[in-house]
Amino acid sequence: MVRPVPAGYFFRLLILYRQRRVDAHQPIMSDTTTTRTYSTDAKARDVTSRESERDERQREEEQFCPECSGQLVHDSEHGETVCRECGLVVEDTVVDRGPEWRAFDSAERDSKSRVGAPTTKMMHDKGLSTNIGWQNKDAYGKSLSPRQREQMQRLRTWNERFRTRDSKERNLKQALGEIDRMASALGLPENVRETASVIYRRALNDDLLPGRSIEGVATASLYAAARMAGTPRSLDELEKVSRVDKMELTRTYRYIVRELKLEIKPADPEQYVPRFASELGLSDEAERQARQLLRGAKETGVHSGKSPVGLAAAAVYAAALLTNEKVTQSEVSTVADISEVTIRNRYKELLEVQDGNLFA
Repeated sequence: MVRPVPAGYFFRLLILYRQRRVDAHQPIMSDTTTTRTYSTDAKARDVTSRESERDERQREEEQFCPECSGQLVHDSEHGETVCRECGLVVEDTVVDRGPEWRAFDSAERDSKSRVGAPTTKMMHDKGLSTNIGWQNKDAYGKSLSPRQREQMQRLRTWNERFRTRDSKERNLKQALGEIDRMASALGLPENVRETASVIYRRALNDDLLPGRSIEGVATASLYAAARMAGTPRSLDELEKVSRVDKMELTRTYRYIVRELKLEIKPADPEQYVPRFASELGLSDEAERQARQLLRGAKETGVHSGKSPVGLAAAAVYAAALLTNEKVTQSEVSTVADISEVTIRNRYKELLEVQDGNLFA
């Protein structure tokens, strides 16, 4: 008895037959092909390494003069590469990688610059954080709605909180703000503020603040920085703009100088002369005469044990008399913040020293 063939039997046989024919015509990956591929990759790597070595040799050769093998230097002003030994100009088309604009003052440079401000020690975060402006306007200059103004105020509040992570940063923020305020009131330059900020940071890192006020250490740091920069201010001037008295200021100043081992020279009376002469409107001749009086006092030792501010004020007053310029003792006393009695006593001593040098 013959069994019946299923309906799809011949159809499945035909599909299997066609599949075997397709597999038979496909190429078989042999070991030879794999080896050939690996060898091609190795050749490509060798070519790349040879090219890199050739580039390095070219760069080394470009650093030396082709004539005398001297060292090459880049003249950025003229856009040339010149040999330091023989003066040969190797290249005269150096690309200028600086800005394409020119500026003639700091304000113009800041307005044209398209990069961020440099880091500074005068801010507790070194100027790396972001501030939200106080103007309640959008990018197009339109005023914000009341709801948006409320949201921006909340963002400003939280931004200020996030800028100070711990008590140390809050301490530093308060102290640096105090230094900036006092320096602005005294007319001190930016380099003095930077130095004062560095001194305060060192005092904070060395744990010199416990038992002392933030204002006292900040004022002492500013006083030390002003003396180190050659633009000193008297203790009386600092006492007026600070929130500490003179006794606390002097005590804290001595402590900081001793602990941080700051090298500060004694105050020179000549350093006060330019400021006093400028505020009194004196001529260059009077300022030069005041300097000569103070140099004579130093040579004879008259300045020993006396206040440098008083000597500078007396020298300015005496120089005004010698150059026939009208300046009263009251005006000098107001500018120098010392008494008129001190000026009278000191300027007589300076004139006696000058007379003694003339007749010697």
